[in-house]
Amino acid sequence: MRSQSTAGAEGGARYSRPVILENGVVRTLDPSLPLGRALAVAGDRIAGGVGPHEAALPSPDVVDLGGRCVLPAFTDSHVHFPTWSLAQHDVKLDGAQSRAEALERVRRHPRRGDWIRGTGWRSSAWEEQPTKESLDDVTGDTPAALWAKDYHSLWLNSAALALAGGDLEVEGGVVERDDAGHATGVLREEAAWRFRERLGAVSEDEWVDATREGLRIAASRGVGAIHDKDGWLGAPGIFQRIHAHEALTLRVWQSVPHERLPELEALGLRSGIGDDRLRIGYLKVFMDGTLGSRTAWMLDGSGVRITSGDELAEIVPRAARAGWPVGVHAIGDHANREALDAFEATREEWAPRGLRQRIEHAQCLAPEDVGRFAALGVACSVQFSHAPSDRDLAERFWPDRLDGTYAFRSLLRSGALVANGSDAPVEELDPLAGIRAGVLRTIDERPAWRPEQAVTVEEALLATTVSPAWLTGDEHRRGKLLPGYLADLVVLTHDPLACRPDELESVEVFATMVGGRWTHNPPPWD
Repeated sequence: MRSQSTAGAEGGARYSRPVILENGVVRTLDPSLPLGRALAVAGDRIAGGVGPHEAALPSPDVVDLGGRCVLPAFTDSHVHFPTWSLAQHDVKLDGAQSRAEALERVRRHPRRGDWIRGTGWRSSAWEEQPTKESLDDVTGDTPAALWAKDYHSLWLNSAALALAGGDLEVEGGVVERDDAGHATGVLREEAAWRFRERLGAVSEDEWVDATREGLRIAASRGVGAIHDKDGWLGAPGIFQRIHAHEALTLRVWQSVPHERLPELEALGLRSGIGDDRLRIGYLKVFMDGTLGSRTAWMLDGSGVRITSGDELAEIVPRAARAGWPVGVHAIGDHANREALDAFEATREEWAPRGLRQRIEHAQCLAPEDVGRFAALGVACSVQFSHAPSDRDLAERFWPDRLDGTYAFRSLLRSGALVANGSDAPVEELDPLAGIRAGVLRTIDERPAWRPEQAVTVEEALLATTVSPAWLTGDEHRRGKLLPGYLADLVVLTHDPLACRPDELESVEVFATMVGGRWTHNPPPWD
């Protein structure tokens, strides 16, 4: 039957009286009560399952699940949400096999505004590398800025470089130059981010409009919460504007650049400030760059060091005393070791305070460092989709380090808490695609890459629901479908735990609910 509900801007409609979702498969993801056939929702909470709880519900409405599967809503544990949202309208350069192909896409893309923006190029296998002159040929005098797939390198044309006025050098940044010492048009790491911060020319209104559209896409993919990384560009303000109009259809755990710690200390602000929809959660520190840009900090001495271990060992205890956990971007084996060393050296400062520290990516680990995450109580915030996406780069640049590369199975076996995200826009914000990548270790027709590091479907689901909730201190109210928990859920067309791995492609998001309100495809359903 059609359920009675009340209109509400934030997340669509909330039921005016309890509702029972029945005739389906309910996966609670709690081992004490793993499976049911119905679920009761009252207000913004799970009221229970059909049975003893049904009698306590006054005249509940009923929604027929039609045999579909209900799971806790997905959390993306590492996403640059406003940046991903804005990139939906950029030139798409993913998969371009040559510079010429990338330039042709730029030439054919409809112009929007005063800048030409693009994302997704990866030039490691190109015969001709990016240059400002080649980009000038298809952009003319319109400034153009094209982000690499990993968002750690920026390809500019001459018009964009001219806006910088020669002011490009910055500590921790790389300005590529030709034999004559002239800038080629490629900036890496801090140089790229500084350019964007100073000359990105994106208004707050543009960010807000793009993010609103991104929220609709995320809801259609079952996303009920995110751990956002765009604090450095003002994401809290973007989300706050949307939240003020009751239109924030997912829960945001927001990072803040560690450089803002003095301001947070002065204001007496601590982790968790906010409400159920938008909270400022943790500080973000960069140790190094990325695999794709050849700036990952490696034990062989290669790469770019952005923050040293000694510097991190000063940041972590200061942050702990102010009540802030730290998320550390570390890609290379040297960056990860330095981060782990810093957490170990300062553990007496942060562990007694119950702070939930995390390392983002952990893509390349020395085998002897794999077990240190669990031993220290430091979580791994990884991206299952990176493994099959980066396989060619890893084999090319890290051939002697593959034992500790994208070692998800080894981390889980060691007892580490593993949370999964997309790193969108580096990969697409699509939790089901990430789950498939973790299980299958391939995204194309090739055999699984290093299948001994594959995770099970259940492990992938837990990493996309239960573990992220623990990282935000919400393990007793989110991430599972239990009485008293927030009614954040996703309805899937099929039960992924009843599928063979090669059948996971058939599992699709059918509907999404956050806080008792449908954010995607509300009933009635055929």
